[in-house]
Amino acid sequence: MLAPLALAQFICSFAGSNMNVMINDISADLNTTVQGVQLVITLFLLVMAALMIPGGRLSDLAGRRWCLRTGLMVYGAGAVISAVAPSLGVLILGNSILEGIGTALLIPPVYILTTLLFTETTSRARAFGVIMAAGGVGAAAGPLLGGLITSAVSWRAAFAFQALIVALVLVLSRSVTDPLPADPQRHFDTVGAVQSAAGLTLVVMGVLAASHSLTLTVALLAAGALVLAWFLHRAGAEEAAGREPLLSLSLFRSRAANLGMITQNLQWLVLMGTSFTVAAYLQVVRGYDAIETGLIFTTATVGLLATSLSAAHLARHHPPRTLIMAGFGLTAVGTLILITLGGMYTNPWASAPGLLTSGIGIGMMLTPSVTVVQSAFPERRQGEISGLSRSVSNLGSSLGTAIAGTILVAGLTTHAYAAAMVTLAILAVAGLACAALLPRSEHGAPAR
Repeated sequence: MLAPLALAQFICSFAGSNMNVMINDISADLNTTVQGVQLVITLFLLVMAALMIPGGRLSDLAGRRWCLRTGLMVYGAGAVISAVAPSLGVLILGNSILEGIGTALLIPPVYILTTLLFTETTSRARAFGVIMAAGGVGAAAGPLLGGLITSAVSWRAAFAFQALIVALVLVLSRSVTDPLPADPQRHFDTVGAVQSAAGLTLVVMGVLAASHSLTLTVALLAAGALVLAWFLHRAGAEEAAGREPLLSLSLFRSRAANLGMITQNLQWLVLMGTSFTVAAYLQVVRGYDAIETGLIFTTATVGLLATSLSAAHLARHHPPRTLIMAGFGLTAVGTLILITLGGMYTNPWASAPGLLTSGIGIGMMLTPSVTVVQSAFPERRQGEISGLSRSVSNLGSSLGTAIAGTILVAGLTTHAYAAAMVTLAILAVAGLACAALLPRSEHGAPAR
């Protein structure tokens, strides 16, 4: 049962990063710019983040297996449309909208089913280690696979590859069972779904607007904050009245889970921000093609694989707090190495040591962060917390691409690459500070 769940996570993470090495090819083919490609990538990540909370709740109503398979079909349709897209608008429809919606439907069930099927601490850590390794490798290997496919065939073939993987996962997912029955009688908060999606969209669009107008950025960020505050206020009022809101505020009463979600957000923000920044720098500034850029990213994949697949071993010997702190520390060091060597030397492999170090750090902390959050809640609340947790993570991915991309293309400084990487290093240090506040004792008891 773990194979289709891991493959589903792999292809969604792959979709978020493989386009980073296609910037020049897509720009030329669709007559667009780097900003146009950045918009497609960011909107895909944004749609995921905005719809992940409703997707998690829908999995309780319609069933985890139904949402998984329906999400795969929607995603597959989006991949096919993207493969034949004649314009940027159609690519946005296929990749950003349909693949984003499909991902929001299928990812919460991956984490809910893993939590329900693996109840013992070590086996759950091992299962999440495989899934997070698949997700991390998808994100880190996306540039390599995307580069190979783009160079050998075209960027369109990369979307055909996604459609083939989705078809394989659909076949494998027939064996997946759902330990909990669907509960169609549960209330679905449509107003709350619209509010949360609108608030998150305004926040990310505010970041993207920084390259055009700081005034617009401030206005959008303020509007987004107000909408999200309205959403939380309404959720509290609904809960107090005995009704079931989209997101129960009681989910935020666990200090460990709150800190775990913050670290998840920052992990994916730094990972996706680094991936976009380095890939854009190597192609646009250094002039490397898709396959050369992808090959350089193999070092990040190797580092991420090594630590992600060791998740169960590491969990037996170290508490999550230690692993997350070490991960952020290594990631910050790797980012600084990227700034120093990548900016000083023209040799493309000068970026390899920094990517390797960052990959080791990211892989070390992905699984313990998820385990901390998922294990803090009982089985009946896995739909809610999985949707919230994945939304927080994907919001981090979206913000990482938006923030780093905005710095790169805004012309705010002549040292845009260094400025973007320094920003990401600072955020990695912020993640380290948050991880230091986690409970010192091991947290990962199975949810009941």
